[in-house]
Amino acid sequence: MEKPYSIVIISGPSGVGEDSIIEKLAKDIDIERVITTTTRAMRPGESEGHPYHFVSKQDFEEKVKQEKFFEYAEEYNGHLYGVTFEELKRVENSGKVGVWKIEYKGVIKAKELIPNIVAIFINAPLEVLESRIRRRDKADDAYVAERMEYTKEWLKYRHIYDYEVENTEGKLEQSVVNIEKIIRELFPLDKEGNIV
Repeated sequence: MEKPYSIVIISGPSGVGEDSIIEKLAKDIDIERVITTTTRAMRPGESEGHPYHFVSKQDFEEKVKQEKFFEYAEEYNGHLYGVTFEELKRVENSGKVGVWKIEYKGVIKAKELIPNIVAIFINAPLEVLESRIRRRDKADDAYVAERMEYTKEWLKYRHIYDYEVENTEGKLEQSVVNIEKIIRELFPLDKEGNIV
């Protein structure tokens, strides 16, 4: 098998818990997170660079014109999300395992352009996803229905991933252990979390 690219994709539908998994994973392994740029507003508890670079739509569109993005997309909510070439290079040069959270369309593009990139699909039962979306977003029924339709669409692309980890309610620790095991099998790490 070809040596894997030093950035691992962690990806799953809304409410599956990628951010929680990545936060816990960062406490166990000294990972370097790929920071996505977005036009959406910050949520309570977020800040610049955690978990996104927050920019205006005008700034984002200017970066698109300047071809600064490796990949970008307009999401279901009308906001733009993308990862710059500069950000991927920063993470790649860190010497750490990079972790990149993107949706399935981004995974398809990443796998086309970086064939040795590894993608881990995070899944949970549909009823758990719906419950988490309602709890997190305090959303109305129309929004939840839209998210669930998008989730069903996403599930059609499970085959593009290299691994699948289920993040069921109350089992976050086990999900993180499973992902950490995958990462440690892919990359020999020293005590500081650097790839050796």
